[in-house]
Amino acid sequence: MTAFAVARPKTKGLAPRARNRPASTPMPMTDVHERPPTALHINPGQSDFYSSRCTPVNVLAEVDGNRTRRTEVVRPDRVEDGGAHQALGHLRRAGYRADMTVSKVGPSVAPPLSDGLVVVVKKECETCRMTAPLLSEIAAVTALTVHTQDDPDFPTGIDAFHDADLALSWHHNIETVPTLIRVVDGVEAERTVGWSRDDWRRMTGIDGLGEDLPVMRPGCGSMSVDPDLVDALRARFSGLPITSRHVEFATSEDPFEAMFARGWTDGLPVVPPTPERVMRMLTGTSRPPDEVVALAPPDLVELTVEKIAVNAVMAGCLPEYLPWVIAALEAACTDTFNMHGVLCTTMGVGPVIICNGPGARAIGMNSGMNVFGQGTRANMTIGRAVQLTIRNVGGGRPGEVDRATHGNPGKLSFCFAEDEAGSPFTPLSVWRGIDPGVDAVTVFAGEGPKCIVDQLARTPEELIATLAVSLQGLHHPKLAIAFDVVLVIAPDHARIFAEAGWSRERTLAALHEATQRPGAEMVRGAGGIAEGLPESMRDTPSIAKFRPDGILLAHAGGGAGLFSTMIGGWVNGGTGSDPVTVTVYR
Repeated sequence: MTAFAVARPKTKGLAPRARNRPASTPMPMTDVHERPPTALHINPGQSDFYSSRCTPVNVLAEVDGNRTRRTEVVRPDRVEDGGAHQALGHLRRAGYRADMTVSKVGPSVAPPLSDGLVVVVKKECETCRMTAPLLSEIAAVTALTVHTQDDPDFPTGIDAFHDADLALSWHHNIETVPTLIRVVDGVEAERTVGWSRDDWRRMTGIDGLGEDLPVMRPGCGSMSVDPDLVDALRARFSGLPITSRHVEFATSEDPFEAMFARGWTDGLPVVPPTPERVMRMLTGTSRPPDEVVALAPPDLVELTVEKIAVNAVMAGCLPEYLPWVIAALEAACTDTFNMHGVLCTTMGVGPVIICNGPGARAIGMNSGMNVFGQGTRANMTIGRAVQLTIRNVGGGRPGEVDRATHGNPGKLSFCFAEDEAGSPFTPLSVWRGIDPGVDAVTVFAGEGPKCIVDQLARTPEELIATLAVSLQGLHHPKLAIAFDVVLVIAPDHARIFAEAGWSRERTLAALHEATQRPGAEMVRGAGGIAEGLPESMRDTPSIAKFRPDGILLAHAGGGAGLFSTMIGGWVNGGTGSDPVTVTVYR
C-alpha cells in the first residue's frame, strides 16, 4: 500500500529558517517551508524530512476498474505503511493542515496502530461528541492517538488523524464508534465500544474520568460498516483480486442495454456485475475465488468460484445463495448429468434443481404455495444463475449449441425446495444417500411441470391409480424405461398417504407396480400407434414404465389443492442424463 502525505499550511510565514534551504538538504523534522503549498515526505531509508515545492495535481486512482478523481493531491515521494502516519503527525505539529490519501498498488495492508491508546470517532455520533471533551484529559496523562472518520476538525482541542478513506477503520474491524483500543507493541490488547465509564477508567487509568457522564451509553455505527459504503470498501481493501476481464462502458451507454447487446443475458435484464457487487457476492462462501469448481460445457472452460459469483450477481442472487449455485453447477457439470448433452438435445429439457436441508429454509426458498412459480427471489435467481453461468462461461447459447425444438420456460430458472417439515416421506436427498439434516441439491434434466388432478381419491390405492395412469403417458404411453420422472406430491395428496401410514418406499413400490403394462400393448403398431417398443417384446408379460430408481418422489406445494405434478426427464443412462445429488458447502 502506498500512502501520499498531503499538506496545506494553516497560517502564513511558518518556519522562516527553512526559506532558503536547498530542496536536497536534510532538515530537522519540525522544519517546513513557507507557501506555496509544500509536500513533506519521508525518505524510506531515513527519519529526516525532505521538502520540495510541488504543484497540486489531480490523481486518478483505479480500484478494481472503478475510477475516482482525487483533487488537491501533490505528488510526493512514496511513504510506506506507518511512515505516513508519522509524517502527518509532524506536519500537524508544525502548523500544517494535513491529510493522507491511500492509493492501492497491491494487496491492501492494515495501517498500523500506535502504541498506547487509540480511539476512533466520528462527529455525527452523539456518543462521540459526548466523550470528545475527555480526550484532551486522557492525552495529558497517556499516549493517545485519535482517528476521526467524518470531520477532520473533530474533535476540537486535540490533534486527530482523518481516516478519510476508512482504511484504518476497515482493517481494524471498527464496527462501532467510539471504539477505544489499547495497543502494546503494535498489537491490539483490548478494546471497548461505545461509552462505558468503568471500561474507559480502567483502560486509561484515570479514576475520576467522566464523572458527570452517564454510566454507559451505546455508540453509533462505524462508517466502515455503512451499507452504502461497505461494498466499495470491501472491493478496495479486502486484498482478494478480481481476475475476470474488466469491460468499461461509455458514459452515454445504458449498462442494461449494453449487456443485452453483448449477449450476456437470458432475454431478461441482468444486474451489472461491478467489482463491488462481485466482492460482496464472494462473502457468501468460504471457498477461494480462484478455486476451479468444474469445467463448464460445452466449451469446457474452467469454472471458478469468481466466475460463478459474477453470474450470480447478474442473476440477482444474494451472497447467501452462492453456495447453492456452486453446488448445483458442480452437479450439472459432471459426466453423469451430462450438461453438454442436455444443451445439445432437441428435447425441451434443462436443469431442474431440487434443494433439501435446513439451509434452504434459512435463505428463504419456497417449498409451498406457487412453488414452481414467480415471486421468490431465492428460487428464481439460483436457477437463473446456473443457466447464466453455463451460457456466459461455458458457451451454451440458444441457437448455437442449445438446439431445443421448443425449450421450456424452466430453462430460465427451475429451482425449488422440498417441503420436508410437512412431508410423510423421508427427504429426497436422504433417499439419494445424503445424511439427514445436511444441505443438498439434486439436479435433474427435466421439462416443464405437468399437473395431475384427482379431487375424489380418499385412499392411497385410489390415488396411486390416478398417479400411475398419468405417469404412464409421460412423453408417450408406449415408451418405457428410457425416461425418469420427478413426481411432486402436494400436501393435500400427501395427507392421504400420511393418514394411511404409507412411507416413501411403499408409495414408490405401488407406483412401479401400477405403471407396468403387458408387452402386447407396448409394441410398435399396437392400438394403431406406430411408436412403441420393438416387436420382440410383444410376449413380455409385464414391462415397467420406469427403472427401479426412475421415480424421484418429492413433497412440495401449497396447503390447499388436490393436485400433484410430474416433471418428465430426458433420456436416462449412459446415452443421456442421470440425476446427481451433492452436498452444499459454505
